[in-house]
Amino acid sequence: MSNGRAVNGFLLDITGVLYNSIYKSDGVAIAKSAEAVDFLYKHSNVKFLSNAKGNSNRNVARRLQRLGINVREEDVITPAPVVAQYCREHKLRPHLFVREDVLQYFDGIDTSSPNCVVMGEVEEGFSFERINRAFRVLIDMPKPLLITMGNGKFFQRVDGPCIDVGAFAAALKFSTNCEVLNIGKPSRFYFEQGINALGMKPEEIVMVGDDLMSDVGGAQACGMRGIQVRTGKWRPDFEKLPVTPDLTADCLYDAVKLIADNGFRL
Repeated sequence: MSNGRAVNGFLLDITGVLYNSIYKSDGVAIAKSAEAVDFLYKHSNVKFLSNAKGNSNRNVARRLQRLGINVREEDVITPAPVVAQYCREHKLRPHLFVREDVLQYFDGIDTSSPNCVVMGEVEEGFSFERINRAFRVLIDMPKPLLITMGNGKFFQRVDGPCIDVGAFAAALKFSTNCEVLNIGKPSRFYFEQGINALGMKPEEIVMVGDDLMSDVGGAQACGMRGIQVRTGKWRPDFEKLPVTPDLTADCLYDAVKLIADNGFRL
């Protein structure tokens, strides 16, 4: 990995890269992820770009801090506040299919007579009744619009893989012919939130994630380099998919060490 282009900033996925999720628990820190984060704070620039749909930026940061991973709240980027700002700018009146923890971001937004559905809930509080209510709101719209916080097929918990919001979005699209707008990885719009937060050119940044298509492929499509880690949802079948990482490493710590040892070049 000698030579290569300079790496001046890092975007890190959170779940599957820093920690492994456990339902209704803080989860378990991935080995040496805390050390990797501390190193990046001292020697580089880093932001944390997550598709964490159900928690506020503050609670995401606090969860990581309880696990010994010292992430600053102001460095966390999650979809909910970005979606809320999008709704404000486009004068949208959302029907909210989200967790209570992120409702704060939608304060002051008119939710009467919805002209879109915002969906970000797939675990706690998810039910047939709630998704059917979203279906009924969409099917009655002349131009149904579904905004999703991410478009993942599945995510990984300690107890196994879990179906993600992208699958339910596909079901609602099938049932209502709605337009689906993803504000989350791998959308360019969402990656640009991380790029802008770092204040760098895309070619200066690497994205580290456990999802080959969403994290790595999405970053590469925006001009960044993408690193695949073999933690979280990674599985050997990823090597057959039509995306080639710029680097594959066993974990975040190993990826950071390889790049640092190479003079922060990749």
